[in-house]
Amino acid sequence: MAIPFRVSRPLVLAGSLALCAGTAFAVSNVHRAVVSRVAPAYPELAHRMHVVGKVVLLVTIEADGSVSATKVESGHALLVPAAQAAVSRWRFAPNPEQSESEIEVNFNIDGQ
Repeated sequence: MAIPFRVSRPLVLAGSLALCAGTAFAVSNVHRAVVSRVAPAYPELAHRMHVVGKVVLLVTIEADGSVSATKVESGHALLVPAAQAAVSRWRFAPNPEQSESEIEVNFNIDGQ
């Protein structure tokens, strides 16, 4: 006897990440001036699940001011990819040598 089961459609999140409500902002503990910041998009699944919190990243900044690597120090797994994607697009003031900085990216549903 065959047991019937229900097949659901796959969940497609691409393209809808930036459309959900809530806020995400970054606080940097950087010794180099930030030239441009990209605000992180609040992940839709995290928003629907009411996941809030802080992602702490250790960022490697090249001499030209570009971000070459991000390492997760702490944070919720649903929020980490959005934080890394945003911070990897940041630009810092040029410096003679490579440096590392810690950056906090905060996600808050209420906008506070």
